[in-house]
Order: sequence, then C-alpha cells, then structure tokens
Amino acid sequence: MSTTNNYAGIPDEFAQLETAKVVLIPVPYDGTSTWGKGADKGPEAFLAASENMELYDIETGTEPYQQGIYLADAITENSSPEAMVDEVHKITKKYIKRNKFVTLFGGEHSISIGTIRAFNECFNNLTVLHIDAHADLRASYERTACNHACAVHEASQQTNLLQVGIRSMDAIEKTYMDEEKTFFAHDMVNDEYWMDKVVDQMTENVFITLDLDALDPSILPSTGTPEPGGLFWYETLEFLKQVFTEKNVVGFDIVELCPNKADKSSDFLAAKLYYKMLSYKFMGEGVDDAYDNTYAIDLKAGNSTISKFEEDED
Repeated sequence: MSTTNNYAGIPDEFAQLETAKVVLIPVPYDGTSTWGKGADKGPEAFLAASENMELYDIETGTEPYQQGIYLADAITENSSPEAMVDEVHKITKKYIKRNKFVTLFGGEHSISIGTIRAFNECFNNLTVLHIDAHADLRASYERTACNHACAVHEASQQTNLLQVGIRSMDAIEKTYMDEEKTFFAHDMVNDEYWMDKVVDQMTENVFITLDLDALDPSILPSTGTPEPGGLFWYETLEFLKQVFTEKNVVGFDIVELCPNKADKSSDFLAAKLYYKMLSYKFMGEGVDDAYDNTYAIDLKAGNSTISKFEEDED
C-alpha cells in the first residue's frame, strides 16, 4: 500500500514528522486470522475513508489534525507472525522515544502483541484497556503465541489488563482471565455504572487496543469475526471520552477492519472513530502547546524509565 499521501489529505505543514504530535503507523497484516480474511486491506480502506471525512470535530469544537499527524511507512513484515510482532515492537518503540503520541491501524489483532510490548517497556505501571468481542487470552493458538487469539495474553501477565465488551471466549481462557477486571457484554447492558467501574480500576497511564468487532455488527459489519450484542456508537464515544479525560492515554491501536467493497460504512466508522479518539486526546491542548509523553517526562525527572533503553539503538 502507498503511504506517499498525507493522512486524511491534510496540508503538508501538519504532516511532518519533526513537528507532528501524532504518529500513525499502518500495519496491513492478516497472517493468522481464522475466519473472515481481509484485515490486511483495512489500513488502505481506513486511509481512503479518512480522506473523505470532515476535519472539524463538532463535539469538541477542534480540528485535531492541526496538532500534526505524521503518516509513517506501513509495516509490511509478514515472513512469520513472530517477525511481524518484532517489527511492530521495534518501530512503535522508535516513535515513542521520539516523544510522539503513537497510534497504529491494523491489520488483525496479533499486531497488538508488539504494540503493547513497546508501550509496556516505555511507560510505568501501564493499564491496557482491551475493547473487544473476544477474550484473546490463549497462550498459544495454531502453533504460535503470536496469533490474533493470543493478542492480550502477554498483557494479562505483564500489565494491568482491563477487558471490555467480551462476549466470545474458549473455556481455556478462563484460566488466564481476571474476572474482576473483565466486563462482559451481557452484564454491561444492565449496568449503568460499568464505565465508572472500568475507569476506577485503571492506573494513570493507559494504552487502548480496540478491536472493531467490539462494536455491534449492525453498525460495523465489516470485520473478520462479527459477534452480536456489541457496543453502539454513542456509548463507545462516551466511554472513550471519559477515559481520555480522566487518565493519561499514552497511545492506541485499532484493528480488524475487513473492508467490503459493496459497503463503505464500516470504513468510514473506523476513520471517524480514530479521529474522535484524537479529538479527545487533544481537546484541552492548543495547537502550539508542546507535547510531552510520560516517557519524556520520566527522562527529565531522572526516573528509572531511562534504563529500559540502555541497550537500544536509536
């Protein structure tokens, strides 16, 4: 896929790496999906829809693109699931270290293994907010730990993992699941306080991994494994806005768009959702305000985060 054009067709002055606060990394990978194929076409469809989207956000009264959004080269490593995860980890970490708000668009959910690993190495006491229809907690699936069915297994062992919207899982996943930190869709529908309960269990630094099949297939049918009973648009936005407002969201990824040429609505929803998340991240910041991620602040304070990079090459 081509990444020669700017994200959403924004002017060049807002698309330069040196000055952009946001980095967007496309990862067109679909190596381990087990039913509906096509997630490798997701980034291209998302970017095409983004070019046809109004860039003024009515709710926040802002134009998030003016914070600067750099569209990075797509990660195309696909020789093996393990090689893909390693490349995503390396590239994500590189941009975090450049003091950017790093975002990724997949691709299937196995890309998040590398993403989460990078953020967990860079940010202290990390909460991973996993919004998904599926638990994705298997230790291994189809002879690899880098399968989409294992997307948050490592996070469950190494971070404060909170799972939201879950409505499909295998029995073996219960052995890895913390049910106190798991919000099942059938419970959420009858609990008006579920959003507060999730946020109350978060640490200050939060990474969001959002599988689009968390959304109800009536509003987003174009995903590899659609499940009935999902989240709807405005409740999703209300929840995300609360998380961005009350916590320090350090980055996010969105995965599992499988575009359908006959129906562009899912592509456009994904494009709008990404942009809404940026609007919530920067709604309190002026365009000229400097962006400092927690990693950069920790370096200035002389905290232990710097030791995590002593053996890294820039």
